[in-house]
Amino acid sequence: MWLLETHFLNIQYIYKQLYFLPSKEKPKPKISSGRRLGLKMKLLYTAFDMLAVEKEDKIQERVDTLAERVPPIKLSGLSVQELQDLCKDLHHKVDVVDEERYDVEVKVFKTDKEIAEMKMKVAELTRKKPVLKRVKLSAEQLLSVLLGSSKSTSVDFKANLKTVKKEEEKKEEVTDWRKNVEAMSGMEGRKKLFDAGGQ
Repeated sequence: MWLLETHFLNIQYIYKQLYFLPSKEKPKPKISSGRRLGLKMKLLYTAFDMLAVEKEDKIQERVDTLAERVPPIKLSGLSVQELQDLCKDLHHKVDVVDEERYDVEVKVFKTDKEIAEMKMKVAELTRKKPVLKRVKLSAEQLLSVLLGSSKSTSVDFKANLKTVKKEEEKKEEVTDWRKNVEAMSGMEGRKKLFDAGGQ
């Protein structure tokens, strides 16, 4: 395949040299259009021939490699013990090949993942980010956008808040001060004050 690619590259170079000269006026082509078409057809036919030869070479190379790695098994004239040893040897070889295949698959998976991540990074770096407009939304509009409701419903956010009940301060009864003075006089009044202060 590389031979075919180099051949086409050489043809492209010659084509550029003949037809794309760096002069201001375009010169007349040195080859007539019929001759040029004939040359292109010959090149295509030779390329197809080379491609067919390359495919045959790959098939032959595969056959040779398989013959080298997996020699034909000769089972004639083997005893039962020799057949069992051969089976064990083949199972061992299959296990080794499976381990290698698994390792290669894991490496390929990791490299594919890394390539995908790098492509994403390159796409992010080269992509222009759109300029976003600042939008002011009220709480009701934001709620309608988030919930997806088409009709605008007014929501009272204060209704859902917990209410804190304040304990009413104990008010002392206002009584006639003269009764208090009389009740607190003497030893009994001091005892009441002492008992009230201890609680």
